[in-house]
Amino acid sequence: MADQGQDQDRGRSGPAAGGISITNTHGNVTVGDHNTVAYTVRGAGPERDPAQEELLQAVRRLRADLGGVVASEQTAALDAELSDAEDEIEGTGAAGPGRLTRLRQALTDAGAVTGILASGVAVGQAVGALLGG
Repeated sequence: MADQGQDQDRGRSGPAAGGISITNTHGNVTVGDHNTVAYTVRGAGPERDPAQEELLQAVRRLRADLGGVVASEQTAALDAELSDAEDEIEGTGAAGPGRLTRLRQALTDAGAVTGILASGVAVGQAVGALLGG
């Protein structure tokens, strides 16, 4: 009790010396040595046009479908491009022409797999529509 009074005498209120009190936070808090805090904002992202939204949904379906096929160098490269495209669309609202071109090439390189997956065909069609052919 005396420790708490000493803290109050110094203009602080809260637990005794050595205690920790954290109240009314509206973000991340970390206590101790060697901690890292990451702040992620969730909510409405940038507005997307319908073609970009269609591509995003097709990319997600293809990534899920790729989990069920035998992995190869081509499917790993395709998954990396799909992941990057997903991140770009979610972050900026659209996959740019360079990203779409790389995605198209990755689809071509993994053609044996993507040609038999409906989701692969859907991504190819969405990319083609956005690139104009």
